[in-house]
Amino acid sequence: MTTNAQVEMLGQQIEFNYNEGLTGYVLVLVRLLTGYWFLHAGVTKYLAAEPFNAAGWMVGATQGTLVHGLLAWVAGVPILMELTNFMIPLGEVLIGLGILVGALTRLAAFFGGFLMVFFYLGNADFAHGFVNGDLFGLMLFAIIGTLALGRIYGVDAIIEKTEFVRQRPALRYILG
Repeated sequence: MTTNAQVEMLGQQIEFNYNEGLTGYVLVLVRLLTGYWFLHAGVTKYLAAEPFNAAGWMVGATQGTLVHGLLAWVAGVPILMELTNFMIPLGEVLIGLGILVGALTRLAAFFGGFLMVFFYLGNADFAHGFVNGDLFGLMLFAIIGTLALGRIYGVDAIIEKTEFVRQRPALRYILG
């Protein structure tokens, strides 16, 4: 397996080889842990004694944050609240599963990052600075998507070799 990435940073072309040393293994570990984290979060919502309901967090815990108005509005519209309560656990399971097995990795990382933006802005009181666990989660999804970590020991490495994907190179933007 040879996996190289070329990026331009500050006007310099840099080649990054996943095969050097332990880099590839560490990146796979990052992908596996992040996938497990989100899969576990979604599954435990389904297995909880009470049905998942985000309304309390959206209305109460987000007061004083940048997204409180939007989240409180969503919580006040019954159909949007039902959709939110359905989509968060389902999204966490699908995102976690995709990241864990390395399938549709960039798509899963995008939606994982999307959720983490809301979690970060909704949980951020910034009393202890701008850095918190939600920001680190957002960065993990950015790393996974940017480096296309599904191509390293993931299902995307197999999918990208198919004739279907070779004939549709745009699919590589959601794979990887």
